[in-house]
Amino acid sequence: MKWIFVALSCFAPLAFISGGRAGRVASPAEISVVKIPPTAGHNRHYISNREPLLPSPFIKLPIGSIEPKGWLLSQLQLMRNGFTGRLKELSKFLGSGSGWLILKNKGWEEMPYWLKGFGDLAYILEDPAMIAEARIWIDEALGSQKSDGYFGPPDNKKNLDLWPNMLMLFVLQSYYEHSGDQRVIPFLSRYFRYELDLPAGNLLPGSWQKLRGGDNLESVYWLYNRTGEKFLLDLGRKLFERTSDWTSPILTPEREKTERTSSFYHGVNISMGFRQPGVYFQQSKDRKYLDAVERNFKQIMDEFGQQPGGMFGADENIRPGATDPRQGAETCSMVEFMYSNESLLKITGEPRYAERCEEIAFNSLPAAVMPDLKGLHYLTAPNLISCDSSAEHDFQNGGTLVSYDPWSYRCCQHNFAFGWPYFSEHQWLATQDEGLAAVLFGPSQVKAKVGPGEEVRIAEDTAYPFGDFIDFTVWTSKPVDFPLYLRIPEWCAKAKIFLNGDDLKAAAPASSYVGLKRTWKNGDRVRLELPQKIEVKTWPKIGGSVSVRRGPLWYSLKIGEQVKRYGGTDAWPAYEILPTTPWNYGLAVNPADPDASISLVRQTTPAYQPFTADAAPIILKARAKRVPDWKEERRMVGKVPPSPMKTSAPLEDIALIPLGCARLRISVFPIVQ
Repeated sequence: MKWIFVALSCFAPLAFISGGRAGRVASPAEISVVKIPPTAGHNRHYISNREPLLPSPFIKLPIGSIEPKGWLLSQLQLMRNGFTGRLKELSKFLGSGSGWLILKNKGWEEMPYWLKGFGDLAYILEDPAMIAEARIWIDEALGSQKSDGYFGPPDNKKNLDLWPNMLMLFVLQSYYEHSGDQRVIPFLSRYFRYELDLPAGNLLPGSWQKLRGGDNLESVYWLYNRTGEKFLLDLGRKLFERTSDWTSPILTPEREKTERTSSFYHGVNISMGFRQPGVYFQQSKDRKYLDAVERNFKQIMDEFGQQPGGMFGADENIRPGATDPRQGAETCSMVEFMYSNESLLKITGEPRYAERCEEIAFNSLPAAVMPDLKGLHYLTAPNLISCDSSAEHDFQNGGTLVSYDPWSYRCCQHNFAFGWPYFSEHQWLATQDEGLAAVLFGPSQVKAKVGPGEEVRIAEDTAYPFGDFIDFTVWTSKPVDFPLYLRIPEWCAKAKIFLNGDDLKAAAPASSYVGLKRTWKNGDRVRLELPQKIEVKTWPKIGGSVSVRRGPLWYSLKIGEQVKRYGGTDAWPAYEILPTTPWNYGLAVNPADPDASISLVRQTTPAYQPFTADAAPIILKARAKRVPDWKEERRMVGKVPPSPMKTSAPLEDIALIPLGCARLRISVFPIVQ
């Protein structure tokens, strides 16, 4: 059978080549280059959208199908040994008096925030003790359902607040994928009938739940794809109508006037809510909803995202004028923004969502936590020169916001838990033509059914994002025919693909997928080479300042770090990190010719925990000058001076390390002459 792609409006393939020539010829593999894998066909092995929902190009594999390796596994192990795995030692919301256990008083978002990640972490690591601990909370939730279908703490019902339950829906979905517990499906069906029967005014009446109704909608579709109950589509329409309007432009003078004092502009709400029209697109089939996602993403990033690392400045809310790179992003916003992109990747298949997720995961997220993952801070900014415990920073909220403290930062302390587990679960996705796609890169192994139903394993060996190539090895008990898709990043213009050592000489344009379809044999090897070049990004709205990028990583000035305990306990200390070396440098660089002044000086195998200043696997050397007039404003870095800036200071060589390795950092520099 020929490998045929059907053009579906915006999802049409870019090209079909084999051995570099049009048509089908003798070749070790049929090669295609596509914008997204095909939505035609139906994967018999994994549950995806059922009619009338739009077919999705990607299908999430059941939890446990993907086994992280290398540095990625170390992040999960550190989470288990750090505050995610041991949060009961710290959090008053996880004690025996929790409303989620005793079903009295209030039990709000904190416990299900944590359990959403803790449970998935337990399943991925196959940790019996953690799985048993998660079951305690899950069994109580399942046993709490009333005759009308409602579950959870009664005070939430009294307050017409469905937001905490939205989090528990994700918990139960993962638990069902892991265990197959037959209680879950009818439990969810009864609960969604409860939601449908609510008077419109009592369904998502306000606050977080109204802004975050897209999460509820996603869970409704999850259940519909398993049961086909038609009332769920009615509920989907009702939820969309009752959720805050994320379809209209986010930033307009009229909207800013009415929403400025509300929670609509809260950074976490934006990170979650902007995807909601894309979720509903699966039911509406109206392209305007996908267009709304991109328009609103662009509006936010063009105004508040003029910084490296994939985030936008919202030190609680986005604020007029607070657009420079010293404005921080909540750790909660990072993990929610990552998941929004993971969700949109499955719905649309478009590579840009994988790019955006990786940018946050490899740059901003590691910088938000201590290397041992036993402390985090509320806000992470691309330019941050003092992680002190004072309130002497120009942020919306007061108090300590940038020190690394396992005790504080109530929401982030719990919500951080699902960042790396969800990333791991989305590294590999199934396709409708019964193949597999490697979409979020990192060391791992996937086990899945392909083609006629044969189970294969594919090992992904790589140092990515710290390395330039990825090796895939196929393990199968007998030859099996299926397509394997490899994402080509937008920053890579000269990717190469090798099959069993032979260069396929395949066209591999940036922001596409290269599909390899063949009869795979045990031990077949594919190498994807992704040459990374040094680039300089200019930020016109930040005075023409610049940032340095190489492949998926952004780079920061290496600043000497003094780690100073200021509180906590011996088991759970709180730390300040203070600078010991100068930070006020500008780059002597021509953005059009970065190689003339910036060079790679070290690239090593990642350590167990590579995200530290001393263990940084990659170091760049750059020509720079001190900028004496660029000074602190209280304990905060001053705004980046406009470029180009003349200074009589001597030229020096400075070290640049990956942003995610730096707890103190300058990542946005003026250009100096």
